[in-house]
Amino acid sequence: MKQKIYIIKIGGALIDDERLLDQFLDQFSEIKEKKILVHGGGKLANTLADKLGIEQKMVNGRRITDKDTLDIVTMVYAGGINKNIVEKLQQKKCNAIGFSGADGNLIKAKKREHPEIDFGFVGDINKKSVNKKLVSKFIKLDLIPVFSAITHDRKGNLFNTNADTIASVMAQALSEKYEVELLYCFDKQGVLENVDDPESLIKSISEDDFTTLKEEGKLHKGILPKLENALGAIKNNVNKVFLIKETELKNHIENHHAGTEICL
Repeated sequence: MKQKIYIIKIGGALIDDERLLDQFLDQFSEIKEKKILVHGGGKLANTLADKLGIEQKMVNGRRITDKDTLDIVTMVYAGGINKNIVEKLQQKKCNAIGFSGADGNLIKAKKREHPEIDFGFVGDINKKSVNKKLVSKFIKLDLIPVFSAITHDRKGNLFNTNADTIASVMAQALSEKYEVELLYCFDKQGVLENVDDPESLIKSISEDDFTTLKEEGKLHKGILPKLENALGAIKNNVNKVFLIKETELKNHIENHHAGTEICL
């Protein structure tokens, strides 16, 4: 029987709110099973870029990462945010250890290729990108890996990589050895048919449901990348995948009914 492990992803809204982050990490630290935390960035990278006069360019909601921007997000994501989370978890007697993908060659990426847009230092990954043997060794040592959204190509380049994708491919890679439950934690109850109505929760979504909802325009554009990564995970042998509200983590772990479940 495979050992259970939770892979939990948190995003910028939570990271930007110190009180909510602390409450979330209280719940995370109480999880008895093996666990990994993946985090994105927050407003700090944009704030720092503004102070330094470095223009931030976005295309279809995706950041163009030039060299100056890469320096900023590396400092903020793999430095300040990552170490702040690790320190808070240590304070809660949770033996965390922080990583970028370059550390131990844990996540190797390729520069994003696009026929029309040069995204700069943006890296794409798949489940083969993950050094699952080394990650498993950390888990066996009862360490809790905390991954930032920075990867590398082993050719001297760091990359900014989508944290939702990191969580998904990490879950896929480890599913060969563990019973993996992937949780995307964000500021909504789950996937909502009406983003302004918390009562419009969709309890489960399959790939067919996703296609229909997308075609009908019922999904907020911000939820689409999460759902695409969630579906990618469930189709690649990840045991369970949920999108839940950040404050519902403990409730979900104990009762298993919060949020939206992603189904085949």
